[in-house]
Amino acid sequence: MPPGRKMKIKSTKNTEHYIWGENCDGWHLAKSQNLSIIQERVPAGSSEIRHLHQRAEQFFFVLSGTATLEIKGIEYQLHPEQGIHVPANTPHQLINRGTEELIFLVTSTPPAKGDRVAVPN
Repeated sequence: MPPGRKMKIKSTKNTEHYIWGENCDGWHLAKSQNLSIIQERVPAGSSEIRHLHQRAEQFFFVLSGTATLEIKGIEYQLHPEQGIHVPANTPHQLINRGTEELIFLVTSTPPAKGDRVAVPN
């Protein structure tokens, strides 16, 4: 970045938004060639499909709610201020089995866009 150029403070109110699944939200807080940080919202009872990323490794960090993250057949419960690393080529699925919406951050390096392969349950 050139000297003197201001950095931009990011939030869900001023960054790129997208909808995934039927009713889940994502906001790109950081998006570069080497790094992706997305804040996501998953309503109670919603989930993503089981998949893996061939290149990207990811770190999931819960801000509010409770996440169930199935990784290679083992389920992990993540509560606020808890996170877990998912290496590349590792089948996983995020599920919100709670009664409140789930808000979390997912950090991917390199970015996971176009790198997802569905994996049967």
